[in-house]
Amino acid sequence: MISYILKRVIATLPVMLMVAIVVFAILRLTPGDPAAILAGDDASGEQLERIRQMMGLDQPILTQLYVWVRQLLTGDLGVSLLSNTPVIQMIGARVGPTLSLALSTIIFTVLVAVPMGVIAARRPGGWLDRTVMTFSVLGFSIPTFVVGYLLIYWLALKLGWFPVQGYAPLAKGVWPYAQRLILPTLALSGIYIALVARMTRSSVMDVMGEDFIRTARAKGATEWSVLLRHALRNAAVPIVTVIGIGIASLITGVVVTESVFNLPGLGRLVVEAVLARDYPVIQGLILLFSFTYILINLLVDVLYTAFDPRIRY
Repeated sequence: MISYILKRVIATLPVMLMVAIVVFAILRLTPGDPAAILAGDDASGEQLERIRQMMGLDQPILTQLYVWVRQLLTGDLGVSLLSNTPVIQMIGARVGPTLSLALSTIIFTVLVAVPMGVIAARRPGGWLDRTVMTFSVLGFSIPTFVVGYLLIYWLALKLGWFPVQGYAPLAKGVWPYAQRLILPTLALSGIYIALVARMTRSSVMDVMGEDFIRTARAKGATEWSVLLRHALRNAAVPIVTVIGIGIASLITGVVVTESVFNLPGLGRLVVEAVLARDYPVIQGLILLFSFTYILINLLVDVLYTAFDPRIRY
């Protein structure tokens, strides 16, 4: 297992390098000039050229790529073109809200979706099953930003139960911290609850027809014991897979949700960097998201062995 993990980690290095090169090329080929954004509309041609030289944008693309890759190999993600702040420092300052939102969404999704799927699989076609399936369809159909604005309108503006927007760090207290995460978590988790609940229902129903389920019932096991101890454990591999895919997909959902709820996280930083054509920040964030995606896939592969001992690497 250790050798497998080491091989996977080593294999990520060329993948990350390719991602870096592709992102670098795409950003340079897209329209827009960060020097013009920084200089303003009234800047002269000489001022623009001076700013480009200051930013290193007057160098050939291959030279810019070489300099950037050399910095990456030393762990340096570069410096923001606009704020002149190290990218790694900007990411560190924004990672707290994003990590909090992602963790709360994952925990809430698993706690709600897995029981929903198991309950639906217990009596296929029953009213609980139909309710879960209806919720799943709605979860897939309604965009995250629509859910977010509806939650803000009803729970924040109409009822006044939660703040409309903003973020409070944990240092300011548990309740202020949690209070500002509840609405974003509810908005972001809807589609993932629908996805995990449907997969849990389908996987448990597939397992319920196996011989070991009939054996467990013949031995006098209760229905809930059969569902939780036998069916759910043996159906865990596809469920873990879809949870891992959902976690990786949180990247796009976080960008939208943080914009709706004005959370100062990495999602907002992505939007700000794209609008400002801040190449180093965009490149650093995409590399971070790519590495997170690869790491999650590795963790999912490792978890397979915990739920199914027959899987060996």
